[in-house]
Amino acid sequence: MKPLFHKVPTQLQSSFSIRHDVQNNFGSIWHYHPELELHHVIHGEGVRFIGDNISNFSSGEIILIGSNLPHTWRCNEEYLLRESGGLAEAIVIHFLPQCLGRDFLDLPEAYRVSPMFDKAKKGLVLKGETRRKLSGLMRDAVGAFDMDRLIIFLSILKILAETDEYDSITSAYAFNQSSECDVRRLNRISTYTLTHYKKDITLEEISSISNLSVTSFCRYFKMMTNKTYYDFLIEIRISHACRMLVEDKLPTEMICFECGFNNVSNFYRHFKKVKFITPLNYKRKYLKNIQVLQ
Repeated sequence: MKPLFHKVPTQLQSSFSIRHDVQNNFGSIWHYHPELELHHVIHGEGVRFIGDNISNFSSGEIILIGSNLPHTWRCNEEYLLRESGGLAEAIVIHFLPQCLGRDFLDLPEAYRVSPMFDKAKKGLVLKGETRRKLSGLMRDAVGAFDMDRLIIFLSILKILAETDEYDSITSAYAFNQSSECDVRRLNRISTYTLTHYKKDITLEEISSISNLSVTSFCRYFKMMTNKTYYDFLIEIRISHACRMLVEDKLPTEMICFECGFNNVSNFYRHFKKVKFITPLNYKRKYLKNIQVLQ
């Protein structure tokens, strides 16, 4: 999708910005900005869109997003319902590559920082001990001031620059800047799809949401996202299936229908195509990783 440029609010007399959000939904539209973003989900579950990747997010996740990499987080339905009482919580740090001065990156001691910025252009999921250390530092940074705040930020940069505990999120990603009309249309499409993915969504139905004919919609969506609408819909259904598999509350056959697939064999085929693994092996792999962490 073509994202909207977002102007990150600056904090007076600060080389970087940090905020602590507690709300019903992270609520961001599909957007990009020149600042790198370190995003720590303290509490919340849902689907995240980063570059050309659609995946689940959950509590505890820490993501590093590079300059101008499009992204958005969308919480699960229960967070959108005020009566549910659920609140999403995140700490978000934004900083420009030159936030510590143009000469900082040229210092011999900082030789690992620029390569880290390049890796972040694909988006990084931080793992293991790196994630644990970053979580503590980001919490400390929220209440820090002056030199203490800067020292914490340098510690965060050091950990990011030296770690190999990460997975890349997206392929090399290119996009064209978009008009507000495109952004509003694509957000209508994604919002409608995330709300109704459990049922059959026809091309006529989603085209009417976009105020386009079916032929024009198919051409438009392919041009904007480099994938068909049905590929997009299947990726969203699979992302929700992954969440339900790791929750381990329902058998796979029930998860299939809960996520909008009309038969089990169709579900298995699409799951393996998207995740390169069967649903059962996906769940086993996740549960095994949990046991290792414990």
